[in-house]
Amino acid sequence: MNRSSMQKVHFNLIEPEARAVLTRVSSLLTGLSVKAYLVGGFVRDVILERETADIDFAISADALEIAPQLARALGGKYVLLDEENRVGRVVWIGKPPSGRQWQLDFSTFRGSIEQDLALRDFTIDAMAVELAPVVAQTRLAELIDPFHGGDDLKWGVVRVVSASAFASDAARLLRAVRLAAELRFSIHRKTEKLIKSHAHLVDTVARERVREELLQLLTFPGAGQIAYLDELGLLTAMIPELAETKGVAQPKEHYWNVFDHSLATVAAVDFLLKQETWEYGGDEVLKVVPWSAVLSKHFEFKVSYGSNRRLMLKLAALLHDIAKPQAKTIEPGGRMRFLGHGQQGALVAAGILERLRFSSKEIKLVEMMIEHHLRPMQMGQNEFPTSRAIYRYFRDTEGTSFDILYLSLADHLATRGPNLDLAQWRGHAQLVDYILTQRFQQESQVIPPKLVSGHDLSRIFKMKPGPKMGEVLEALREAQAAGKVATRDEALAYIEQLLTPSKR
Repeated sequence: MNRSSMQKVHFNLIEPEARAVLTRVSSLLTGLSVKAYLVGGFVRDVILERETADIDFAISADALEIAPQLARALGGKYVLLDEENRVGRVVWIGKPPSGRQWQLDFSTFRGSIEQDLALRDFTIDAMAVELAPVVAQTRLAELIDPFHGGDDLKWGVVRVVSASAFASDAARLLRAVRLAAELRFSIHRKTEKLIKSHAHLVDTVARERVREELLQLLTFPGAGQIAYLDELGLLTAMIPELAETKGVAQPKEHYWNVFDHSLATVAAVDFLLKQETWEYGGDEVLKVVPWSAVLSKHFEFKVSYGSNRRLMLKLAALLHDIAKPQAKTIEPGGRMRFLGHGQQGALVAAGILERLRFSSKEIKLVEMMIEHHLRPMQMGQNEFPTSRAIYRYFRDTEGTSFDILYLSLADHLATRGPNLDLAQWRGHAQLVDYILTQRFQQESQVIPPKLVSGHDLSRIFKMKPGPKMGEVLEALREAQAAGKVATRDEALAYIEQLLTPSKR
């Protein structure tokens, strides 16, 4: 590692807003007599001509002393990232009209910048450029690249800086896969081999970091990255419960075993949500699936930090059959069954997500989806369900009703695979369309009007508050949803009839 590894590169392609941020930071650091380098992902992204609001700085002073001063001077927020390794973050909201949020990470380098780069994870992130020449708008800046990350950028390769990279920080195991997916690069074969030999170290990674990397991988369409995680030994290191689903045979209707079916269901979700193609059917399969602006907005709705409903649906797809191995039975006649696997799976999935530090809201969503993923088809086995059955479905699955309908469709596609029966598929899609249509009609019928209140039951029917009153009001709402009651007089007559047997 020496200065002969440096080369001249263009840094005049930095967008104006980013350059303004760099200029402000450089001025502040110069005033503090601190030398600074741009490092890591920002350098990589500038070379690749990718926009980013995340900028990494390596500075010649204690970052935990300097970063808070910069946060105050910029009017931003300081966040302590890593006390041991002296890494601090400044979150700063830019000026209008963009109002862009910038994430400025400052790390302390000891010795030379080359020594600092030697401690980094991948060669494409182990490059640096001195900040001052960049701010001065020098057309050519000296790229410090002791590990030939520039070459790996050209070839589209993710390669570790050293063989000890994963032992130093096991979160890099997951980051390698995520970075390759994000940049559409491949992981170098020697780095792949290192990942496989160190996969067990995922268990030592902070659960919050595992959650973050898993969610980011789920943002990429299809199930390819999840399958690649498994190939590297990382998926079952994160979620050991999935190992038990491998090779578990299913009834003849299923094209894949439980594990492969689960991966196919993830891919099918993205197909149904118009994020990816489906290997076993195109427009003919998709055109019968109901879709609308309301549904599109629903699946992009933010659930928690870093997640939305689409990602939660994909997570539920991955885990929806997690309990099939323990629920599997074979009857005397040879029939294979998985009774209760939805309910059992919901509990197992909740435990997994709690372990990985998912939020309570995220856990509840996935738990509900898995518990009820068979219900749509159970509602319409022979004919379209009644209005009352649809009302009860939405009542029991409140908050996840749309998600479950699409999980059931994805489950269908991933069950049949290349053996999909188009007539059966059209029937399933029509069932979902009917349920959605009926629900929108029920919403206009039930919300509003509220025909009778608990106060009315107390005043007119002399009922006392309690479970019985709740049962009567719920029965009335079901009758409204079924179209049997539309006016207050009809509602009172219905309640009178409902209570008559109990008065005898």
